[in-house]
Amino acid sequence: MLVDVVEFLVKNLVTEPDMVSVKEFEDDDMITLEIMVSNDDMGKVIGKDGKVASALRTVVKAVAYKKTNKKININIDSF
Repeated sequence: MLVDVVEFLVKNLVTEPDMVSVKEFEDDDMITLEIMVSNDDMGKVIGKDGKVASALRTVVKAVAYKKTNKKININIDSF
């Protein structure tokens, strides 16, 4: 479910939505989401001063905490 939410949000931010990949890794008390985007789209996902990435993290953490009661870590990287 978290992967779908993140994928939807990120694909609507970038110019190359087919290049977006989101993977989920789960431990006992933490979920790590790895977001991969095109190198050209990194700036759009991070945003000026990291504001877009921060907003994305806030939304995902709120959704995840309500559903899973686990901490969330989000990593953003490019191909």
